Amino acid sequence: MSEQRFKQAEFAAWLGIIGNIFLAIMKGVVGWLSNSKALIADAVHSASDVAGSLAVLIGLRTAKLPPDEDHPYGHGKAESIAAIIVSVLLLVVGVEIGISAVKTVIHGVSSPPKGFAIIAIVASIVIKEAMFRYKYKLGKKLSSQALIANAWEHRSDVYSSLAALAGVLGALIGKYYSVEQLYILDPLASLFVAVLVLNMGYRLVMESIHNTMDHVMHAEDAAELINTVQKIKGVITVDDLRAREHGHYVIVDVKISVNPKISVLEGHDIARLVKQQLMKRFIHVSDVFIHVNPYDPGYPYKNNVDSNQDDMPILLH
Repeated sequence: MSEQRFKQAEFAAWLGIIGNIFLAIMKGVVGWLSNSKALIADAVHSASDVAGSLAVLIGLRTAKLPPDEDHPYGHGKAESIAAIIVSVLLLVVGVEIGISAVKTVIHGVSSPPKGFAIIAIVASIVIKEAMFRYKYKLGKKLSSQALIANAWEHRSDVYSSLAALAGVLGALIGKYYSVEQLYILDPLASLFVAVLVLNMGYRLVMESIHNTMDHVMHAEDAAELINTVQKIKGVITVDDLRAREHGHYVIVDVKISVNPKISVLEGHDIARLVKQQLMKRFIHVSDVFIHVNPYDPGYPYKNNVDSNQDDMPILLH
């Protein structure tokens, strides 16, 4: 992981930690004072985001470590592992919120929440949506699955806050019109929050597990890599290119053909240019392994061509 990439990701993680601590305390206190079960559930959700952001931060710091004897390809998968931890936390919190909501519904609700709970909920929605947009955009830019997973946590918190808002408003309407049956909307909203959290956690854990496993990029995704290599001076053709997604980054294996009459040193220089260009242009490419072949003008490259290779490009076209 480059230093610039790490600093941006670390700042986003700390932003999430500080923001979630503030929201969890605010919503917890207001939820308790206003007697809103939905807002308290929403506060617990924000508290789980604190743990999620900490997991992301730990994953980012681990991913930054350089390759060693036991991890020759680096520690980039630490981010994917952190994303799995975040997802599991969502599932655990969802179950806890659901159980609490069901118990409240069974025992009944004697009074609605206070109206000032709405202020805390609206503030939470605005802050969480802003955090989601920032982290999701940055996660896509840095190809960080952990940041993207953490961003979706913020979006799920927006949904849970919207559900809490609906529950509180419904209960307050019941108070205004003296319809006590509507008081139950507040704990029902917390139950809906639990469903949202569980659904989000399930989708994220499945995606995180998928990203933890090595798999080859699709042909359309690797096409830009091939085009970049093909344009490099000295490369006659790209015989094969395979890009393996390894955690948040990509490792490229490429076979190129060069003029068979050039020296080994010139072939090495061409390979070095290929590696430098790929890693410079594509931030998610962490390493490139290159095999240099002598160009064969016959099958499967070209048919009915002159076998005279004197005009083939060497290092410079």
